[in-house]
Amino acid sequence: MTLNIAIIGAGPAGYYTAEAALKHWGGGARIDIIDRLPTPYGLIRAGVAPDHQSIKAVTRRYEATNLGAGVRFVGNVMVGRDVSVDELLGIYDAVVLSVGAPHDKPIGIPGDDLPGVIGSAAFVGWYNGHPDFADLQVPLDHHGAAIIGNGNVAIDCARVLAKTTAELAVSDIAQHALHALERSAVRDIHIVGRRGPHQASFTTKEAGELGHLERAQPLLKSGDLPPVEADAALEPGHRKMVTHLRGFAEQPRSDKPVTIHFEFFRRPVAVEGAGRAQRLIVETTRLEDGRAVGTGELHAIPCGLVIACIGYRTAQIPGVPYADALGRFPGDDAGRIANRLYASGWARRGPSGTIGTNRPDGFGVVEAMVADGLVSRGGDAPAALDALLASRGAAPVSFAGWQRIDAAEVARARAGAPREKIVSVSEMLGLVG
Repeated sequence: MTLNIAIIGAGPAGYYTAEAALKHWGGGARIDIIDRLPTPYGLIRAGVAPDHQSIKAVTRRYEATNLGAGVRFVGNVMVGRDVSVDELLGIYDAVVLSVGAPHDKPIGIPGDDLPGVIGSAAFVGWYNGHPDFADLQVPLDHHGAAIIGNGNVAIDCARVLAKTTAELAVSDIAQHALHALERSAVRDIHIVGRRGPHQASFTTKEAGELGHLERAQPLLKSGDLPPVEADAALEPGHRKMVTHLRGFAEQPRSDKPVTIHFEFFRRPVAVEGAGRAQRLIVETTRLEDGRAVGTGELHAIPCGLVIACIGYRTAQIPGVPYADALGRFPGDDAGRIANRLYASGWARRGPSGTIGTNRPDGFGVVEAMVADGLVSRGGDAPAALDALLASRGAAPVSFAGWQRIDAAEVARARAGAPREKIVSVSEMLGLVG
C-alpha cells in the first residue's frame, strides 16, 4: 500500500525531506508539499540575497522533485487556518513540519520598538518581495544605518544598502525596494558585533564581496584585530575571511561616498530617538573566556535605521508543542515531535547551517520514519485533503499554477534581471485562474 506523507513548508527543508522519501520509498509514497504562499521555494525565493542568483539555481532540483510522480505542491494553504495538524494526521500516515523560522528574535533593549527598528527577516523579505513585507516602511532618509549581528545576513543587508541602483537592477530585487534604495540617503553603514573578528561568522565569499562595491568602502579599526600570528589557530576558511578584514583595515580611505564600518567589540544597549530611531547606543566590550563583557564605556552611533540580524524563531502552529525558550518545536535529534509528527530544517534544529545543511536533515527524518515502522493506513490522502479544503472555500495553488506565476514574473523582468517578483497574493491568484 502507498504511504501518504504531508510536508508543511515548501522551502529547502521540505524539498529535501520529499527527496529523501522518494529515494527510500519511490513509487510507494505520495507526498503533498503544503505552503501558505502560492509560491514554492521558501528561503531560496525570499531569503537568499537577490544578487546571489547562483545560489538560487538549486530550485531546479526542487522543481524536478515536484515534477516527479507522486508529488504535489499545494500552495496558498495555511496550516492552522485552512486545515489543522490533527486533521492532517487523520488523513496522512505522517506529517513533517518544515516551516522554517520566519520570525525575528527581538533585540530586547530599550527603544527596540521605535519606528526604524526592523528585524532582518522583515528587511530581507521587503527587498526580496515577500508578500508579508511588501508594504514595510523602511526609513532611508538618515545618513546612518546600524546592522546588529556578525553573520552573513548582516553582510547581505549592508551590501544591499551599499550597492548602486545599477548593481542591483540586474538582480531579482523587488521593484519597490529598488526605487526606495535609489533615493536612499544612507552613507554610513555600521555592522555591530559584541565580539571580535575571530568570532565573526561571516564566510570568506560574503566578506570578500564588500571589497568590490562600486560606491562603498569597508573599514575597520586595526586595533580591533588580534595579532596576525593568532590567525594560525583558525580554520583555513575562517582565516581567509579574517584576511579580508585585515585588508579592509589596511587600505587608505577612498573617495567612495558610502562607508561600511565594522564595529567590533560593541554591545547594543539602547535605541534612542524622538518618536523614531535616531541613534544606537553601544557599550564597548572585551573578551573574557570567549564571552563579551561590558566595560561601561558607551558610544552613540547616529542612525535612522536599525536592522537586527540576531536570529529567528519558528512560528507556532495550533495543536503542536512549542519550546518558547528555543524558538522552535521540541523533539529528539531525529526530528520526532509526537507519534507520526516530525520536523525538519530550522523548525527542528533552529536557524543554523547553510541551505545544503537541510539535505542530511531531511534524510535523517525519513530514517526516523523507517525506524518507527511507518506503514500505510490506506486511503487517498490527496483526494481527502482536496475535499476538506473545498468544503472550507480554500483555493489551493498547484505546481502548474506556480509555473504560470513564474512565467509572468520572468516576462515582466527589467532588462538584465531574471524576473520581477509579484508581491501581491491576490494578483498571483488572479494569474492562476
